[in-house]
Amino acid sequence: MAMIFKFEPHYFERVWGGQFLHTKLDRAIPQGIDVGESWDIVDRKDFQSSVTYPENGKMTIRDLLRSKHPEIMGPGWKKDQRFPLLVKWLDCRQRLSLQVHPPEELAISLKGEPKTENWYIADSSENAGVFIGLKQGTSKESFIQALEEDRIESVCQRIKSQTGDSILVESGSIHAIDGGNLILEIQQNSDTTYRVYDWGRKGTDGLPRLLHIKESLACINFQSFEPKIVREGSLPVQILADCKHFRIRKFKARKDQHLELKQSNEQCMILNPINSEISIGNTVIAPGELGLSPFNKSCKVTIKKAGDLIVTDNFYLPANKN
Repeated sequence: MAMIFKFEPHYFERVWGGQFLHTKLDRAIPQGIDVGESWDIVDRKDFQSSVTYPENGKMTIRDLLRSKHPEIMGPGWKKDQRFPLLVKWLDCRQRLSLQVHPPEELAISLKGEPKTENWYIADSSENAGVFIGLKQGTSKESFIQALEEDRIESVCQRIKSQTGDSILVESGSIHAIDGGNLILEIQQNSDTTYRVYDWGRKGTDGLPRLLHIKESLACINFQSFEPKIVREGSLPVQILADCKHFRIRKFKARKDQHLELKQSNEQCMILNPINSEISIGNTVIAPGELGLSPFNKSCKVTIKKAGDLIVTDNFYLPANKN
């Protein structure tokens, strides 16, 4: 079993995308299109991450988990379960739609999937920002009125974003990402998004993009007023998010530092060096890449280039570690 797994990303054209994944992360991305998303680990029916495994050659994450699920995820994991998270990079050259993801209690009835996500802002321009939650006192009625009168920005909280910010976006929270942000998004394994407003924009086909106003109004948490964001701190280890779906920590790593993140036969873990370079055994993970540390291996990291390292865990705690 490999000490660390690296997957091939899937790239997606988006009307709001650009070339940041090339210019900021040195990715060899498709040229001539606006690349908005890179799905770096995904286990869905329509898209599967691929990995080169020494014993079997190239495998999808689905095949890997079916054949090696006790070693990858640990005891109690069923081989046909999907990997619980989807990790993306977002190049937000332009503003994304104002949107919401369904909470668990509504997702099934709306034929969707719940999605809580976290944004880590790896880079932001001077005027970049994010919309997150409603302004204090906004009711459903006043929100609908603002939507009808084309002044939706007046009822949504906008925060100026800074490099190093982290924002937990709970299911049901209204949100949008403004232009000028490069974001690492860690989320539940869901692809359900309801657009409530799209700033009058047209899609790549020249037509207005589909809105889901009825579904959005059913999902929005109209008690989610002005949620806070986590600003970059000075501690060597900072907790960015800790919810029932995952925990995310940031390590400010020094060159030649050694980090023992977990022992063998502990939980599976995702590593995202942001502007650092790390090695685990003989495998180097460059800035912007993703590594998956399996249950049955320890995770001892050597820092090759100083910078920030994002570590995600607690998305599956093995039922029995013996």
